[in-house]
Amino acid sequence: MKVMEANGVALHYADVGPVDGPAIVFANSLGTDFRLWDDVVRRLAGDFRIVRYDKRGHGLSGCPRGPCSAADLAADAASLMDGLGIMDSLFVGISIGGMIGQQLALARPDLVAAAVLSNTGAKIGSAEMWDQRIAAVRDGGVDAIGDAVIERWFSRDYRSRNALHVRAWREMLGRTPAEGYAACCEALKHADLTREVAGLKQPVLFIAGSEDGSTPPALVKGTADRIHGSRFRLFEGAGHLPCVEQPERYAETIFNFGREVGVL
Repeated sequence: MKVMEANGVALHYADVGPVDGPAIVFANSLGTDFRLWDDVVRRLAGDFRIVRYDKRGHGLSGCPRGPCSAADLAADAASLMDGLGIMDSLFVGISIGGMIGQQLALARPDLVAAAVLSNTGAKIGSAEMWDQRIAAVRDGGVDAIGDAVIERWFSRDYRSRNALHVRAWREMLGRTPAEGYAACCEALKHADLTREVAGLKQPVLFIAGSEDGSTPPALVKGTADRIHGSRFRLFEGAGHLPCVEQPERYAETIFNFGREVGVL
């Protein structure tokens, strides 16, 4: 187990591959830990330094009390990367991890040479939606919203063909600390990079899932369109977590993009 104090938070992380190799840093979605990337990392392992971490309030990382902001979450990632001596990474973030990636790329371009921003947007959801979810979680824990979240995470076809695995993801979600989940919901409630994101200068690839019930393709594409030169890939038949539903294509997409822009 590897843990580092980063920005005042104990962050649980994994760091594999050659320390002097090109770095790929992964940031996971709301309600998951870094095992989200297992099947993707397995396909990329070898020549790259691959870092994954549990954001605050998730997995085995610390769970500070009270709300946090997207800037706080990006500062956590920056502190971890500084501590590990990582610069010029390919940063891959999904959902709230993609929001972290946008914020980090804007604030610390020395850390992010290029980014894959998956199933995310410059602004996600409405204040009313997040307030309702926060109230439900504070009242009944994360498990209270589990069934609805799973329907947004995975396509109907994937859920029907992989019932056992879906139950395991449901367990992961349900075990997320309510305080940590609610704090990240607060971050998403207030995060709006609609104006700032146009200032990104790094190469950026956006990924969307055609069956995504949380960040529909139009939302993802709308953010991509704000960034000059950005790329967009639609994963047909995938929900909010295409890295789980289509890991081989997802890994190949990351690899090809990294090679095309010269960071891998």
